[in-house]
Amino acid sequence: MKRDARKGLKRVLCRRVYEQGRKIQFRYFTAFILAKQDNGARIGVTATRKIGNAVQRNRARRLVREAFRKNKWLAPNGVDIVINVKRPLVEAHYRDLESEFITFLERAVEK
Repeated sequence: MKRDARKGLKRVLCRRVYEQGRKIQFRYFTAFILAKQDNGARIGVTATRKIGNAVQRNRARRLVREAFRKNKWLAPNGVDIVINVKRPLVEAHYRDLESEFITFLERAVEK
């Protein structure tokens, strides 16, 4: 894995994705996606305090990162993705999140 892909998105890049990217709503998360110049897909995951305590927020972020890691091959090339976690993800099973994440990636490729 390239170093750039491992680093994730910094705050400035996340803000650009929020402002210029496309927004897609799902049950467990809201996704923002923006095309970029170079190859590879990067992901940034945010979980606010409304989600729950630190343990719940970190678990939610880990689940989303794992879904991305396992299904990165479905992601369109040359995109930045920012995922805002929603409260229902705290109670969700991984397989439910993964199926929704795959739907998101397939929809992102279409547009």
